[in-house]
Amino acid sequence: MMARAKRVPGAPGALVPIGGAESGSREPVTLGRFIYESGGPGCELVVVPTGSSDGDTGARYREIFARLGARVVHLVDPRNRHEANDEQMVALVRRASGIFLTGGDQYRLAARLRGTAVGRAIRTAHLAGVTVGGTSAGAAVLSSQMIAFGKSGATPRAGMVTLSPGLGLTARFIIDQHFRQRDRLGRLLTALATYPRRIGIGLDEDTAAVIRPDGFEVVGAGAITVVDATRSSARTPRHPDRQDPISIANLTLHVLAHGATFDITTRTATPPPGTSEA
Repeated sequence: MMARAKRVPGAPGALVPIGGAESGSREPVTLGRFIYESGGPGCELVVVPTGSSDGDTGARYREIFARLGARVVHLVDPRNRHEANDEQMVALVRRASGIFLTGGDQYRLAARLRGTAVGRAIRTAHLAGVTVGGTSAGAAVLSSQMIAFGKSGATPRAGMVTLSPGLGLTARFIIDQHFRQRDRLGRLLTALATYPRRIGIGLDEDTAAVIRPDGFEVVGAGAITVVDATRSSARTPRHPDRQDPISIANLTLHVLAHGATFDITTRTATPPPGTSEA
């Protein structure tokens, strides 16, 4: 039987951003870990499919989470900012031990929730110890500054990315998703050229970071690209409208697989236990 994660009194809940395209196997590792962090079997969840234009998204995740052991899965799906101030929706958020934001369009998701009663309830719940997860767009929107739009490619370029405010559950990271599959290193580096004190997290598909106040653990089938730009220096081109390359020196980059960890305080990465040096 799946165990329950231990909560630290007075500490925020875990954040569980997932890179999208979670496994459809009987026991999806990333979604199963979200259940574990939310209290294990018998937990009460809220799914927010507001970022998706697919009307079946919420029902699909409700079915998956019920199969993984959730006792109750509520759908909170405001279609505009007015609905996002609905007291019944807020009440459901306040009851949940886990809140999950689905994929779709992160700009639309943030625009509908940020500054509303539902958006504030999600932040308050997280600070009180409730786990908040999200996949794809739902992962990107967790940070205070998110990548709203951007172009593919490995080289950072001026004008490659558009940043906008997210839901603000963490100010330490800028999170990108579908990372290796959609060749998004360049846009993450471009974002870090603007916010060098943030840690860049590039999530491969079916891969999650389980984030706690002191660091995070990697879970899933792919890897997480971690970029530390604290000591970096960037030189932007004189004519950013030409989308010329950006020079960034002294970056630290890690590629971490399942079981690896990253310490936020020391900015150090630890490989998965039991692995050998190449």
